[in-house]
Amino acid sequence: MYLSHFEFKQAPFSLTPNTALFHALPTHLTAIETVLAGLAMGEGIMQLSGEVGTGKTLVCRMLINRLPPQYDLVYLPTPAQCGLSLQVALADELGINIDTKQHRLTVDIHDQLLHRKAKGRAVVVVIDEAQALTDDALEMIRLLGNLETESEKLLHIVLIGQPELDQRLAAHQLRQLQQRITFRATLLALNEAEVVAYIAHRLSVAGCHSPLFSIAQSRAIWFASGGIPRLINQLAHKALLAAYSHQRQSICRQDINIAIADTVAARQSSRLWWQWLRWKYL
Repeated sequence: MYLSHFEFKQAPFSLTPNTALFHALPTHLTAIETVLAGLAMGEGIMQLSGEVGTGKTLVCRMLINRLPPQYDLVYLPTPAQCGLSLQVALADELGINIDTKQHRLTVDIHDQLLHRKAKGRAVVVVIDEAQALTDDALEMIRLLGNLETESEKLLHIVLIGQPELDQRLAAHQLRQLQQRITFRATLLALNEAEVVAYIAHRLSVAGCHSPLFSIAQSRAIWFASGGIPRLINQLAHKALLAAYSHQRQSICRQDINIAIADTVAARQSSRLWWQWLRWKYL
């Protein structure tokens, strides 16, 4: 709606994860490099966790884009309801004819992995929303993680989920799986300076080189969002909408207040935010 008004080439704060707008923030880079390091070292099971809205999907896409060419990717976005359904989904992605007998399915997966390994290929399974997996499916992940030759793992598994995944893995019956997760990375909320840089970066990539948001306004968005990227995008998007509706060429304090008041997760007293900013910076 406001793209032509602000002369944007693309929407800078879309909620759909867009790798073209990826900003190399320390927390995201650390997560990607941790998983890539685990793969390079031949680890079997790795974990990437983060609170809702911290950018797990975007980091996942960046990770997939950066996978070395010798890896074959299996991406499972929907949590399996049982161990067998997880096996079936994996077998289907590997091009294996599905056998209803679970024992045969395990053997077929093992044979397929050995076949690919002989050709110099390795398989990486990325499982999203892992906190919603059943105990049976998580136990199957442990068993699949045991598939190996005498010297190396045949399957590399990356679990991506919310912090509830840690709570699930802490359960007594899942302690064997927890012990097998050798590399862990956690996405953190952005700090004040990172949010200011994040907003400026997205505006620049979208084609805007004028200072639409002042430093104080970006700090207000950080304060209201708690540094959660999804909330930052919502607040910035709504502020741009408010400015556009009044045909303004830059953002004013009123636009920020409107955006915050309209965002449930950030709804607080606007007076508190500006008093805090005035006390800290003015």
